[in-house]
Amino acid sequence: TPRCHSPSAPPTPLTPCIMADEEFEQVGSGASDTYPLQAGSIRKGGYVVMNGRPCKVVELTTSKTGKHGHAKAHIVGLDIFTNKKIEDLCPSTHNMNIPNVTRTEFTLMNIDDDFANLLGEDGSEKNDLKIPDTEVGKQIRDAFEDGKEVTVTVISAMGEEQIMAQKSQ
Repeated sequence: TPRCHSPSAPPTPLTPCIMADEEFEQVGSGASDTYPLQAGSIRKGGYVVMNGRPCKVVELTTSKTGKHGHAKAHIVGLDIFTNKKIEDLCPSTHNMNIPNVTRTEFTLMNIDDDFANLLGEDGSEKNDLKIPDTEVGKQIRDAFEDGKEVTVTVISAMGEEQIMAQKSQ
């Protein structure tokens, strides 16, 4: 049974209880992976969680309320990691999860068995990201083999990370 109140406080009639249609396994604390936002407040170019995946909104239409119904939001998004198209239709008053998406720049130090050895601006090392099998991955390999200094942009959301872009000098 889901808990709708804090374990330290007893439930009150005013305690909000928001239950999702689906339950997902959380990695780590999961506290800062997503935050709720009304579907009517979501904007094109923003991010939203659809089918448990972080997506960038590419198309957004809202329908008028029907005789007895609610306004509906039709959201089309692209998974930020796989680029797969995902669609959702929900009432515009319905709360949807918004992923906290962060972009971090790293300097590429080495490529070791398709994995990037990265150095963060704070001096931290990251060795667990695979060079993507995309045009960006090819550009990273080519620039690195040419002896150029390569900076990669890593996007992370909901416990997933991926190299998304590169700059070389």
